[in-house]
Amino acid sequence: MTAAVHLTDAVTVTLNPAIDLTVTVDRFTLGRVQRARALQSCVGGKGVNVAGCLADWGLKVDATGILGRANDRVFVDFFAEKGIADRFIRTSGETRTNFKIADTVSGDVTEVNLPGLEVSQSTFETMRATLRRAVVPGRPIVLAGSLAEGLPVTTWVDLIADITERGGRVVLDTSGSALAATLGGPHVPHVIKPNRVELEGVVGRPLPETADVIAVARHLVKRGVGLVVVSRGSKGAVLVDKDQAIEVVLPAKTVLSNVGTGDAMVAGLVAGMIEGAPLERLARLAVAFASAKLDQIGPHIGTVAEVEALAAAAKVTIPG
Repeated sequence: MTAAVHLTDAVTVTLNPAIDLTVTVDRFTLGRVQRARALQSCVGGKGVNVAGCLADWGLKVDATGILGRANDRVFVDFFAEKGIADRFIRTSGETRTNFKIADTVSGDVTEVNLPGLEVSQSTFETMRATLRRAVVPGRPIVLAGSLAEGLPVTTWVDLIADITERGGRVVLDTSGSALAATLGGPHVPHVIKPNRVELEGVVGRPLPETADVIAVARHLVKRGVGLVVVSRGSKGAVLVDKDQAIEVVLPAKTVLSNVGTGDAMVAGLVAGMIEGAPLERLARLAVAFASAKLDQIGPHIGTVAEVEALAAAAKVTIPG
């Protein structure tokens, strides 16, 4: 019998997806009536965003999680357009809507996020079984975003155990108590990507300097995390594994919207993992994906050639 061929490069999991409505205005001011330049609706949620960016890079992605049945058409159309395999479990109700106001002058984005679906344990277990079937040794599995209403704080801990016991590589992008729970669990993620503020929340103290960030990251690596990536906005990112620590930044760029840049960075890391890239290449791809996202609204990064040019332009240094 011929062995099964696994065509999927990566899997993303989004337990609290959203529909993002983005309004673009010039010089947004609170408390005043203003004329909008445009309104754009697109799918959202961290794992969905990661899947979209990976698809733009030419990778085959399975996306799973939980969607409201009542308004899933926008997701169905998005997955079909991008060639992403839709493995989402449907439940009753509507997926939440998030509102974003993008100031075209300042580059700032104001966000109002609505509550998500109330997810039952039985619906979650159905999704969990779907995810288990998708795990292949070595395959990156992205667990991203917040937890849906009704799910315990240990939800990511349980999924990490399922994945690592089957040989998958977990890439985790979450925050707060959910992140803290995973770092104290029996199986730690292969990669984590907090931003600096999220990392400060885990350790309970400010991390103002690069050396502070690296010290915490090295502690987490000693606890079993394979790679810690700390995003720092316009300052780029710090990457730390068992062998080295590096900083990476890109030249300043015009910003249309910074929503989803962290998700694009995760996609860049996964793309590098799939090609077996060394740490410097991972770093370059991570910031290149994030930078390519800055002039896009929605889960898109532009062409491979554009991203590669950004990766080549990145400045990589080893902190002294």
